[in-house]
Amino acid sequence: MPNNIHNCIVGSINHIGIAVTKLEDALLLYQKLFDSPDTEIIEPDFMPIRAAIIEQGDTHIELLEPLDQESEIGKFIAKRGEGLHHIAFSVSNLDSKIKQLESFGVNMIDTKPRQGITGQIAFLHPASTRGTLIELVEPTDADK
Repeated sequence: MPNNIHNCIVGSINHIGIAVTKLEDALLLYQKLFDSPDTEIIEPDFMPIRAAIIEQGDTHIELLEPLDQESEIGKFIAKRGEGLHHIAFSVSNLDSKIKQLESFGVNMIDTKPRQGITGQIAFLHPASTRGTLIELVEPTDADK
């Protein structure tokens, strides 16, 4: 990674993404661990997943179950098993953040924002972040 990376301001942690094989089982576990309220299970039409978002203070835990074993989450579980998938940070003006990071030499998985569960998203390639998958999220107004 280049040494000239600086001033790419991100906000706080938006959520932590966890890949799971059985969403209901994982949801029950995390709700018991953190005494979290019930939450709905969603199936976004733009991703082959089922998901549940647990609110934990100012941060959310995003549980992700693949509906297709060839999807990003399905391949992740096949290779690494269940567990931490990504850490997401809130940003404003995601498109300019992507361009800024690319100008610093950061390898981006997404070179343009795309729809995520809680807003527009883009992932940094783990090769540029010492093995950690980082997601940038520009939350929708309802999720800010």
